[in-house]
Formats: sequence, C-alpha cells, structure tokens
Amino acid sequence: MKPRFLCALLLSLAVTTTASASSEPPSAAPLNAPLMTVDQVRPGMKGVAYTVFQGTQPEAMEVEILGVLKDVNGPKSDIILVRLRGERPEYSGVVAGMSGSPVYVDGKLLGALAFRIGQFSKEPIAGVTPIADMLEISELDHSRPADAQPASTKARAETSRTATPGDSAGLDQFDQYRDLLTPIDTPMVFSGFSEETLRRFAPQFAAAGVVPVSGIGSADPNAHDPGPLVPGSAVSAVLIQGDMNVAATCTVTYVDPERVLACGHPLLQFGMVDLPMTKAEVVATLASPLNSFKIVNTTEEVGSFVQDRHTGILGRLGKTPEMIPVTLTVRGGSKPKQFHYQVLNNAKLTPVAVMATVFNSLQGVNEYGEEITYRMQGTIRVQGYPDVTLQNMFAPLESNTPTAAVVAMSLGDRFGRIFDNPYVRPGITGVNLEFDLARERRWARLESARTDVTEARPGDDMVIESVLRPYRGERIVRQIPIKVPTSTPKGTLRILVSDGDTLDRMRRIAPALSRRMDLATTIAMLNKEHSNTHLYVSLLEANPQAMVEDKVMPALPLSVMNVMEGMRGTQDMVVIGESAVNEASAAMDYVVSGAQVISVTIK
Repeated sequence: MKPRFLCALLLSLAVTTTASASSEPPSAAPLNAPLMTVDQVRPGMKGVAYTVFQGTQPEAMEVEILGVLKDVNGPKSDIILVRLRGERPEYSGVVAGMSGSPVYVDGKLLGALAFRIGQFSKEPIAGVTPIADMLEISELDHSRPADAQPASTKARAETSRTATPGDSAGLDQFDQYRDLLTPIDTPMVFSGFSEETLRRFAPQFAAAGVVPVSGIGSADPNAHDPGPLVPGSAVSAVLIQGDMNVAATCTVTYVDPERVLACGHPLLQFGMVDLPMTKAEVVATLASPLNSFKIVNTTEEVGSFVQDRHTGILGRLGKTPEMIPVTLTVRGGSKPKQFHYQVLNNAKLTPVAVMATVFNSLQGVNEYGEEITYRMQGTIRVQGYPDVTLQNMFAPLESNTPTAAVVAMSLGDRFGRIFDNPYVRPGITGVNLEFDLARERRWARLESARTDVTEARPGDDMVIESVLRPYRGERIVRQIPIKVPTSTPKGTLRILVSDGDTLDRMRRIAPALSRRMDLATTIAMLNKEHSNTHLYVSLLEANPQAMVEDKVMPALPLSVMNVMEGMRGTQDMVVIGESAVNEASAAMDYVVSGAQVISVTIK
C-alpha cells in the first residue's frame, strides 16, 4: 500500500505542478492575436497585460476583469475596469507611461490600459480602452486580415448595449468610479530646458494641451536597439529633438508590418500629426503614492506618429516625419555658440515651441545678463514662398520681462501669423537665427522733433531735426531730409516722427481682414514691417488711404473710392482716414521708441 500511495502522491504533485506552470502568463505578448469585443467581457475573467518596467523587455502582469463601464469615455465608448496583480504593479500602482499596455484575455487582445482612478488609490485599478475603439483610428482597420477584424462599429455598438447579468453587475458595482477615472499620465518630459523656461511658458503650453514636466532622462537618436517594437514595448512621440528635447512616452498596444497603435488615449487629440516615433528604454520605474512614473531615455527613430485621436495614437513604421530644423547662433563671447534642433510643424504648438527653445537658448549661455541687448537677424523658409526675413534689436526695458522673453514673443508672433491663415498649411522648411550680444542697454527715446520751416510748397525739401535720449547717455541729434510730394494739396500737412512699431500699428490691417489673408499676403506683410532700430518721418495727408491685402493706395480720389465701395463691404479693403504720401528714415543702432506729430502749412 505504501509504494502505491507514494506513486499516487508523486502523480498528484506532477499534475499540480503542471497546472501551476500552465497558469503562468506567457513571457511575451502574442503577435497577431485574435480580438475580443466588449460584449464578450464578464466580471471575474483573468488575463495578462504587458509593459516595460526596466530596460526594453515587456513584463507580464496578471489582470482581473472587474466590470464594464458604459459610455464613460464618451457616447457609445465604454471602459473595461480591471485590477492589476503581481509584485510589480502592486508595489508601484498604475504608472505614468503605462498607458497603451496591451491586455489579453483567453489569448485574445482586449484593449489597452489607459485610465487610472484618482491619485492616491491603494489598489492598482485601471481602465482599459477596447481594442475595437482603437482600431477605428484612421486606416488601421484595413491593415489587418479580414478574419482578425472585430465586428463593425454598428454591430459592436448594438451588441455592447445588450443587457447581460455580468454587464449589469459591473455597471452597478463600479458606477462610483465614473467621475474618478482619468487618463494615465503621459507627461511631456522636457530635457535640456531650465526651470525658468518651463515656468514662463507653461501657460502657453497648457493652452495647447501640453503640461510641461522637467524630466529625468535623455535622448540619444544614435543609440541602436536591435529588438523590434512589440506589444508592450515603450515608445515615444517627440515634439522637439536635438540640443533640446520634448517627448511623451507610453506603451505599444498593437503592431503590424506597417503601423503601431499606442497609448489608448490621446496625447493632445490634434487629429492628424507628424511626430517622430522612437523606441524608448526605461531606466527605472519610480513608485510614488501620488503618481508613479517611468524614467525614460528615447533612442532610435523608427517612424512617425500620424494620428492623435480620442482612443489612441497611430504611427507608421519607416515614415520620415516632417519636422522644422532650427539653427540658432549666439555671438558675443569668446567664440560663437550654435544650437541645432527640430520642432514639430503644428499650428498650435510650433509658435510656443519656438518661443520656449529660443528663450531657453539665450538664457542658457554664460553671456546672458540683465543688461544684454540682442541684435537679431535670420530667416524663416517657407516652401513655395519668399523667405520671411527677421531683423530687429531687443534691449532691456523698464519692466520685469527679461529681454530674452521679448525676443521669444516676437518670434512666436511671426510664427503664429504664418500659421493663422485659412487657405494652406505652411510648409516651413527651416529656420536660421543669429544673435549678436551687446553688453549694454541700447535703447533711445524720442524727446523732441521740429522742422526748419513752418510753411512749404509742393516739391519743397524739408529737414526734420529730432533729439533722442539714449539710456544713460548723451542726447543724439539727427537731421532727416524729406521731400514734399508735388501732388500735396493746400492745407495742413501732418508730419509723424516715430519708431517703426508705431507705424506698423497704425497700418496694421483690421483683425476681420487679417483672418482672410492668404499665406503670400501674410509673408509680404511681415517682410514690409519697419525696423525698430530706425527713426521714421512720415508725411500724412488728410485724404483717405485704401489697403487691399498688402498693397497700399494713398490719397485715392473720391470717384475711385466709390467704385471700390463694394470691396469695403466684403472686407477685402480697409480705408484709413489719412494717407502716408512719403517716408524717410535714419538708422540709429538703438531700439528707438516714441512718437511726435508736427504740422506744416502747404501753400
């Protein structure tokens, strides 16, 4: 009896050991797994999810289905509530950067971890975006074999609304979580940026949907990772790369030979995008009661993210993204310093990205100081259009705004105006910026202006004498000759002596019309703006002046104005009460400010 009992015991242990081994999750996520729809989900089901906690190899986590929350992620958009089990998730909780981790039940791909509950949850409970919702993004439905497709959207919606005891129980039990579910953080990690830069431009980034985080990590596009992207791999979307970097990291949900699905929720929900898609290495996962997160190094580029939608982001493998290369040179020290980087091409984010990188570059050099004046020149290259020329000087003002911030805002304004047209998407192919630093405040204020005559005739030459006061310097006297046009009528001729900004503000087209300007007109207007290092003299007649796009037509006869009246009704033309009939200027090598008006009688 005893040998027979021992044999039975050994057989029992063998069966138990085999069953235990078979219950362990696979070490790697399955490729080309069939799909599971929401109507197949029942509370109590067991599954497995994959994400990277360290290095590049995804690790398995056990998953328990808790229930289905109907319409929580929008109309006809459900979330599957799950509990994560295992040493890793039970220690760190739901980790920022984990969004997109694929979840499998019975060997079928259910969806992606995408939501967390609160910030101080004691349990690793997460929300899953169904894979069928993610497959709706762009053309991905057509990239899989027909037998791997989920039910059609209509059929899926109908079946997922069919009441079943399991669904009802899940809804009743977890309705309390509806208002607590938030997307798992995918923070935009800023590397190479100062805290001052993040603090100053955080409101502008927030307005575009980006929450800046000064992250621990780096970017090495030359690092080679021989392993392919697989479900569960870490992947990064890059907004800025080069000497400064901004990237968001999440997890791959699905891969086929052409495309990658990730995140399970939007990054910015911009729709169509064009962002570098890179592999990523997780240096470490830091557990925190507030918000655990991954410390990540982005590595080699493998394609481009082209869609940023409600249920995830879509990337195309092998596609080269169209970024904007920027070269920024700073002179003024012992040797020039040059920065090379690329920024995304996006109407909302490109202007603020340029502002932040320029401010960060200028502030980050040793030559930076409160008394620095910047001479700027450069170009913005736009495919199919003339270059936008940049030439100005920026001196410290009597305010708390750093001069580098004024430089950045000026550039941001120009990029904003280039993108702000309803006709074409600007193809910006490059930006070149050069700054020469002067270690003094080079600004001068206009104190007085006068003429050498009080009366003149059409065709006469006049001299305008102006006095400027530099910052902590002696007065500067400039004499600017100007000719009275032969067509000037009798009466009072107003003479405006001013800086360039005053002229541009006077002649700027009304906002209602500026929204109608095409890109060519916008660039022409930008290139016609006056320099702030010149003092201008403008002769103003009391006759209306018309502006059509970037063309100025001074002193129009009444008959012509009547013919063009229809253009005023359609806002294709703007009329100003005075006409600028002549203009002269003098270069000052100072930032000039101020304006005065003098009058001369024309006989």
